Amino acid sequence: MALPEAFRKRTQEIMGNEFEAFEKALQTPPPTSIRVNDKMEYQPSDIHVPWCETGYYLNERPSFTADPLFHAGVYYVQEASSMFLEQAVRQHFPEARTVLDLCAAPGGKSTLLSQALPESSILVSNEIIRSRAYILAENLIKWGNPNCVVTNNEPKDFDALPGFFDAVVIDAPCSGEGMFRKDAGAIQEWSEYNVKLCAERQRDILSSVWDTLKTDGILVYSTCTYNREENEGNVQWICDELGAEVLTIDLHGNTNITESDCGYRFYPHKTTGEGFFLSVMKKTSNVDRTIKNKKDEKKGIKFVTKNFTTTLALKDSERWSILPEGNLFKAYDAERLTDFLLLNKSLKCMHSGLLLGEMKGSDFIPAAGIALSKALDKDSVEIIDVDYNTSILFLRKEAIFLPEAKRGYLLICYKGQALGWVKNMGNRCNNLYPQEWRIRMKIQSIEEELFE
Repeated sequence: MALPEAFRKRTQEIMGNEFEAFEKALQTPPPTSIRVNDKMEYQPSDIHVPWCETGYYLNERPSFTADPLFHAGVYYVQEASSMFLEQAVRQHFPEARTVLDLCAAPGGKSTLLSQALPESSILVSNEIIRSRAYILAENLIKWGNPNCVVTNNEPKDFDALPGFFDAVVIDAPCSGEGMFRKDAGAIQEWSEYNVKLCAERQRDILSSVWDTLKTDGILVYSTCTYNREENEGNVQWICDELGAEVLTIDLHGNTNITESDCGYRFYPHKTTGEGFFLSVMKKTSNVDRTIKNKKDEKKGIKFVTKNFTTTLALKDSERWSILPEGNLFKAYDAERLTDFLLLNKSLKCMHSGLLLGEMKGSDFIPAAGIALSKALDKDSVEIIDVDYNTSILFLRKEAIFLPEAKRGYLLICYKGQALGWVKNMGNRCNNLYPQEWRIRMKIQSIEEELFE
């Protein structure tokens, strides 16, 4: 790997005599790591990511696309260094009620946040590029936690929600120096001018969204780059210009994490992962505007009741408010309904709450998301656990045949983990797996142990 000479000189000034070991580490293959959901007891290896309770390193990179458990949301493939976000959550906002992940696609940090936060918390995950926002929504739906909202907004749009969030996470678009080992294109695109442009854009993003964070709220700012302009320089700018103070994180003996004057750095020659920077700050400036009284948000909203019949049920049924939206039916956490309605009204929501299904005539068609949701009461539906080959056919949205199974809607599972729905007609099954989620690559019709 040939590094740009200007990058070598700048990074040598930061690392000093460690630069040679750093440069050597960039010539080695990147590690593979995953983070495990709490959907099932699942431990793919004995090698833990030290700063994340559910993070694991793998000895090699398997074909994740060929594993039905990946599509079931049992685990997420995430770069290990970025899992350090878990420490920021647990140490500084473990009880946050409303959290914004501003630059969220494809979903690694959002799925982590949704698991680390209390069950009653609302997570808003935003992505400005619409095609990436669809991927973000898919990954959060598969992860299965119901109190999530996926939005497709520019940072300035959150100006409509001053003081709304207890915490804001900004994994800012950056010059990508920390991804050189994984992405050769990042090397070609790097320049000192691009570093300058990225630092300026990051400040624009921070300024645009600052008022949506309440006073004393927590900001987590991170990048996958090494230079000081985009990292410590911007943290100092946030403190001086926007009004914040830097907080520390207990590293619990992880001495290979490099502590800088206002954040934490991950270098590939010291930690098993890619380049990463993270800083946690508490907002000290005041929010000088308030949202319209939330109690008024229900005014003018007409709740139309419409009967639908289904055996499908949710756990803790009294927890949910079910609202019709045309022929669709959604469930929202009743205690947070006002906040959901405000978000739906204020932002471009691509996914909000829990979509139960759609009425077509007298038939209620269950939604893909409810199949994968942790809120589904599986005792209320017909389940059939299929073998590997059948699960792959299902995930490819191909025809499957279940002549011995009951007719009607069936929840297809693999190793006890839900994948989605079919409607069994007896002689055939209507495969209800979403077209946009289907597996497109060819997969051998032989089950393999992916993590041996």
